Amino acid sequence: MPIAMITGASRGVGRGIAIALAAEGYDVFATARSIGQADLPPSIARIQCDHLDDTQTAAAFARLPGTNLDLLVNSSWGGYERMMEDGKFTWGLPFWEQPEHRWPAMMNAGVRAAFVASQQAARRMLPAGRGLIVTISHWAARKHLGNVIYGISKAATDKLTADTAHELRPHGIAAVSLDPGLVRTEAVLAAAQWLDLSNSESPEFAGHVIAALARDPRLIDRSGQALVSAALALEYGVADIDKRQPTPLTFETV
Repeated sequence: MPIAMITGASRGVGRGIAIALAAEGYDVFATARSIGQADLPPSIARIQCDHLDDTQTAAAFARLPGTNLDLLVNSSWGGYERMMEDGKFTWGLPFWEQPEHRWPAMMNAGVRAAFVASQQAARRMLPAGRGLIVTISHWAARKHLGNVIYGISKAATDKLTADTAHELRPHGIAAVSLDPGLVRTEAVLAAAQWLDLSNSESPEFAGHVIAALARDPRLIDRSGQALVSAALALEYGVADIDKRQPTPLTFETV
């Protein structure tokens, strides 16, 4: 049974990916600060971990069985916290008005956490000469969406993917960024009355797409790329859990 670790899996996209990969036959290990309260199937192993603490990250990987790891999904992210402050929506403010906490929330809990987890994963994948590291990213890496810090963090995520893929390729290990569309997470559903969910994706959708990607015999050819979940789903014939086929977003339509 292949082994997968999913960071930031207590809710949202990370939780959905963990559930989907378990259904796809993976032995799944899910990490998060609040993983104990997560609504996950009993087959998924829970590891409490604050990925801002490198010692906790190392300890989480040490709990994996044996020395192998087939798949890491970096979904840990702190950037959506505290979007409202003192009754004001600060998320979309110009960069000179952005609160100071937003930079470390995105760059540390997002980019740096992915870097450290990828280090740990690579050390386990190298002896086997195979493996896949997926880091959840966003179109904001290539287009101004939300705010400047968001774009910087996602561009850094994609650069992390590209450069780690370059160094991992000779060892048979692939690394990709994955851009979901609008995902029906808990936060999105709470704001459903203000959103058009007609082309949205379930939280599990990306997990089934990742499983299909991992099975692709030409996986290494995609290494280093930023991929779109819905586009891969069309290519691999993967439908969402409600049997719908989300339309892939593009630079023009996002």
